[in-house]
Order: sequence, then C-alpha cells, then structure tokens
Amino acid sequence: MTSAEPKPGRPSTIEDVAREAGVSRAAVSKVIRNAYGVSDRMRTQVEAAIERLQYRPRVAARAMRGASFTLGFEIPQVGNDFLTMIVDGATEALAATPYQLIIAPLGRDQKGDVAINSLADRQVDGIVAISPRVDPAWLERIAEGTPVVMIGRHDRSDRYDTITGDDRSGAEQVMSHLVELGHRRITHLTIHPSRPEPPWAGQAGDEPHVIRTTVYRERMRALGLEPTVVHTLFDGSEARTATHALLESPEPPTAVFAGNDTLAIGVLSAVAEAGLGAQDVAVVGYDDIPIARHPLVSLTSVDQSGVAMGHEAARLLLERLEGRTEAVQLEIATELRARRSSTGSPRP
Repeated sequence: MTSAEPKPGRPSTIEDVAREAGVSRAAVSKVIRNAYGVSDRMRTQVEAAIERLQYRPRVAARAMRGASFTLGFEIPQVGNDFLTMIVDGATEALAATPYQLIIAPLGRDQKGDVAINSLADRQVDGIVAISPRVDPAWLERIAEGTPVVMIGRHDRSDRYDTITGDDRSGAEQVMSHLVELGHRRITHLTIHPSRPEPPWAGQAGDEPHVIRTTVYRERMRALGLEPTVVHTLFDGSEARTATHALLESPEPPTAVFAGNDTLAIGVLSAVAEAGLGAQDVAVVGYDDIPIARHPLVSLTSVDQSGVAMGHEAARLLLERLEGRTEAVQLEIATELRARRSSTGSPRP
C-alpha cells in the first residue's frame, strides 16, 4: 500500500484516505456515513487511514465536491400540520438564498436513518432531522461529513445543533390550566412508541412526548391522583376511537390532555359525536396548528412556534456552511393559548 500522506500545509482529502486504505472513494464515504453494507474489515481500514491522515470530512468533503445548494429535510410523516409549519419556516428563511429544500418523509415502517442516509447520498449541503429515533453516535458520524440540525430531541452533542420546544414548561402550563379549572379526572392521550426502545435510548435526550407524559404523571401524583395514559398512533382517527372508549368507561375523564393537536382534533370529534361539549370534557392539545385557531374549532393548545423552529434550523445550517464549528442548542419558549375547548369548570 502506497502512503497517501498529503503535502505539508495541504489538508487531507477523501481521495488521500481512499488511497491510504486501499479502497474506493465511495467506500470511504460509506464508512463516514455509517451506511449499510460496510464490512468490519473495511471500516477498520478506513478509520485507521482517517486517523493517520487526520482527515476532517466535514471540511474536506464539501471543499472537494462544491456546494449543491440543497438542504435536506427529514420529516416523520406527511400530512402533519405542525411539521408543515416547520418546513414553511425554513422555506421563508431560505427565500433570499440560493438554497432549495429536499423533503424526505419516512415511510410507516422506515427507520430515521433511511431518510437521512438518502439525503446524504444526494450530497445535500446540510440536513434537518425532526426527532428521528437514531443512534446519537451514528448521527454524530453523519454530522462529520454534513452539517446536521436536530429538531425535537433533547440531545446534547458537540457535533450537531439541536432545536427543541420547552416541553416541560408547555406540559406544566397545560396541567396548571386544567387543575385550576377544577379538573381531577384528567387523561393524557399520547402517541404510542413506534418500536421497542433501542439499546442506545438512555444515551439520547428525551423525546418531546416522553417529557410531556412525565410532567403529566408528576402533576397527577402530586395531587394524589392516579395517572391515566392512553397510547395511540399519529392518526387522529385512532384518537377518536380511543376517546369513545374513555367516554363509555365507568368514570370518564372530565379533561383530556392530548400530546399534539392532531390527536386533540380526534378527541374533539369523539366528544361532539357523544353529544358532549367543553363543559363536559375539556380538551387541550399541543403545537397550536392553524386549525386550532379556527373559530369553529377553538382548541386550547400549546404554541411552540413551529415556524420559528424551521426558520432557526435553516439559519443554523447556513451558519455551519459559513464555517461555524461549535454546537448550538436552542430551546424555543412555549405558551398556552386558552380557547373554548377548555372553558369553565367540570360538571359535578
């Protein structure tokens, strides 16, 4: 194997690493991105070459290929209005720049790394990922080659940036609102974990729904009450079905704290179909999507500024592309917007 040590003063390139390791440039890229199909032997060779040459992929890869002027956006699903708000914010932030967004939604049974890998393969200049369940160490390796901003997962990393809402404060505001109205039979309806906890789960920051559920449980127990948590899928129709079952139970809730507005709309549908209203069952959502503010819906919800999240994500990526290397963790303030869906005291 011929030494590929670069000339003094010149940073190592991916070609240098490939020659040093005796593999192709594509193979080096796969190792850096932790892509599927990399053998242990190849990984060892490439990582040893990277170490010997002190290769810095984040800087060198972009210098080699030039800017694509595209930014990748991984979203967990299509049709979610809060995610649309985030994308709208990013689009607004990029309006005066040459950058365009590529949206990569996850399929129902896909893992987050599939969409992120596909964006990296397209050689986007940066990636925004919305709360994917991926190994933080793997995500850090991706961030070595492509700047990454994570939205909605309370991680701490020195390799990628994070943006979160203040989920603890938001959930506290919901519970204070309902308790002050006199509610004690409060049910929390939230999304069901999509798959078993991965082995690295304890290494990553909590996801937003985990924090909201934790606060709900804490507040109920502080009142000497037994928490009732009902899990459902993202689909509001399943939330509607679950709410019908709750309303038919011997002690139906007088209030439902829904983990997001999509679920809350399903809850409102079930309440209306049962011939009930806000005076019977108070409903509070989370995200404050546009339909929540419609006069005919008037859903109490927690505003966590989805448009601002998207705007900040695009701004952070542009800063990375301009040379910033230190990680940033932003937390967006949350505010309860009280509306008709949770007015008045519960009936005796």
